[in-house]
Amino acid sequence: MELGNDTRNSEFLLLGFSEEPELQPFLFGLFLSMYLVTILGNLLIILAVNSDSHLHTPMYFFLANLSFVDICVTSTTVPKMLVNIHTQRKIITYESCILQMYFFILFVGLDNFLLTVMAYDRFVAICHPLHYTVIMNPRLCGLLVLVSWIMNILHSLLETLMVLQLSFCTHLYIPHFFCELNQMIQLACSDTFLNNLVIYFAAVLLGGAPLAGILYSYSKIVSSIRGISSALGRYKAFSTCTSHLSVVSLFYCTSLGVHLSSTATQSSLSSATASVMYAVVTPMLNPFIYSLRNRDIKEALNLLFRGKS
Repeated sequence: MELGNDTRNSEFLLLGFSEEPELQPFLFGLFLSMYLVTILGNLLIILAVNSDSHLHTPMYFFLANLSFVDICVTSTTVPKMLVNIHTQRKIITYESCILQMYFFILFVGLDNFLLTVMAYDRFVAICHPLHYTVIMNPRLCGLLVLVSWIMNILHSLLETLMVLQLSFCTHLYIPHFFCELNQMIQLACSDTFLNNLVIYFAAVLLGGAPLAGILYSYSKIVSSIRGISSALGRYKAFSTCTSHLSVVSLFYCTSLGVHLSSTATQSSLSSATASVMYAVVTPMLNPFIYSLRNRDIKEALNLLFRGKS
């Protein structure tokens, strides 16, 4: 099958994790349960924040947005994978692949930006507590989320338009469970120099800058906490950051794992496994981290369940 200019009429084959028939029911059950837990957990966080007036603060406003984006991240990849496993048909059309890639880049980028905004919120709350309500006003909070959406929509659109310019060769096998940007570029038989340049530039600008912002915020937070005289005061101040710090560590460690697995090894299985940790496991664990380590969320969830019973 020669493609060239007929790429848009082509189909890709998502190889997934394993082609062994006996493993397919296990994989289907595993990913279905993980997907349902992710949806339910993040929806409960959103409902808890919306239903409890005590949680109508900047920190929980950003958390509700993060939960919504986490639902979107998993919904971009997992349902198609479940359909492929169930039907034993691993084909995805060119148009569907491009859309899946666009939305995955968008929502993962939003995750990154929201975590940075949440770090800034904790920085203001701990380092400038007397001015917190003035600085983190509803207008600024809404603006921070809006800017995050706009920047990531533009970035995702740029990456997608760059891929649309590529021509693909005859072997359209993607050794992954979704249409991942790097895998798509590797399949191209046209020049990918500009694509790689944009990816590296975006990684530095849209990945490195938020990480630098998080590290700067926490350096100031640690410095401020060390200046608190009482041990109880230091504990209370740091306890407001532990959930966010856990989520940030999980996000960046899995992101690093994806990068290392794609560059250090040619094994498609290890790359796909690392991507599962990044795209499925992290959104699933985030609600547990915030609900188990946050007393306000636990109380709001208890009130929510009591009100329904």
